[in-house]
Amino acid sequence: MKRCGVRAWGLILGCLTMVPVASAALDAPHTLHHSKQASQHLSASAHAHSHRRATSRKPAGPQTAARTRARRSTASHAGGTARTVSLHRRHRYYERFTASSFTDAPIGEGDVTAGEDPMVRQAAIDALGDMNGTAVVINPANGRILAMVNQKLALSPGAEPCSTIKLSVALAALSEGIVTRDTMVQLQGFRMNMTQAIAHSNNLYFEELGRELGFERVRHYATQFGLGELAGYHLDGEQLGVYPDEPIPAAEGGVGRMCSFGQGVSMTPLQLGALVAAIANGGTLYYLQHPTTPEEIAGFQPRIKRSLNIAKYVPDLEDGMAGAVQYGTARRLRANFQELPVFGKTGTCSDKGTRFGWFASYSQTPMGNLVTVFFLEGGRPTFGPRAAELTGEFYKNLWDHNYFAGKDQQSARAAAPAAADSAVQ
Repeated sequence: MKRCGVRAWGLILGCLTMVPVASAALDAPHTLHHSKQASQHLSASAHAHSHRRATSRKPAGPQTAARTRARRSTASHAGGTARTVSLHRRHRYYERFTASSFTDAPIGEGDVTAGEDPMVRQAAIDALGDMNGTAVVINPANGRILAMVNQKLALSPGAEPCSTIKLSVALAALSEGIVTRDTMVQLQGFRMNMTQAIAHSNNLYFEELGRELGFERVRHYATQFGLGELAGYHLDGEQLGVYPDEPIPAAEGGVGRMCSFGQGVSMTPLQLGALVAAIANGGTLYYLQHPTTPEEIAGFQPRIKRSLNIAKYVPDLEDGMAGAVQYGTARRLRANFQELPVFGKTGTCSDKGTRFGWFASYSQTPMGNLVTVFFLEGGRPTFGPRAAELTGEFYKNLWDHNYFAGKDQQSARAAAPAAADSAVQ
């Protein structure tokens, strides 16, 4: 059984009004329309991740508490038997992880790096440290991969996208006019809009959007955004992430579960990177290219896969992605880096003893936007907010080495001869 969970991360931060804590568990399976079932799902998730549970219990009234104390006292002293009787016996379930979050091998060993930006690559390597994962950095203006650390994992068939799937679902719902950024959606005992739902990665909200859209529309947009197809252009070794032709069974959550954390979907870091690059540049889905020979480097030309009609929805999405970094599930990024705006989305889930931690983002820098995807595999120390924290470390590494200032100066130097030529003409 797959389980998904991310810390509540301070969901009740004043941006929501009268939101019950029990309904605030993030990236966890929920059922929306049946309160009893929803409570059961939430409880199961809380047991799987006890340090993240966001359940709420009513305090016992004085009569109930008195009866409980009386029964415990009777059980402890009657007949001299030291025995504790519990009125509510709870069986805790802890998910077992068999994968390691760390690696002893040098990160990125064996990668082909001829066409990469060496400073970007080193910043990503230093950020990953000994975490078992990959980092992909993309120029969204042309689809060029500036660094791809641990290429074996980056080019693999990927994994369940966890809550990063919410970006695709949000764009689909905005495109279909089901909601706007400010539409308050009524959920179990509380209301929420898209900005809040993305920032706090709320599953109930996206389950509801998924049911409203229906599987066919959800799949249509997902494939338009590049899921289920190769993201790269002649990338040696790239494997395919898969978007299914049918929804997962209703007993497993159906299309709602697929839209809340991507159950049944396999997504690669490159597919996610290409989608986020399209969001960052306003709708151009590029083939990702990773030049590795002198000829490829010298002759690099952008290659457009398709144009997406999403430009007018990007500001709606950005509010939530900025919120994730400022006060939501990705706010650990700001512990390492606050100098430039970053927009992102976390994801955490697990399957067959392995936990996945995703963070996809783009930043606004003096040299233009920069897209990053950090994908981690492992055990309990692996989760989306940790990937966000590493992304902050990556940006800090670049900042400390004056990367953005250097690029800005390079652009100015390149513009000067062009201006002189124009003056001569």
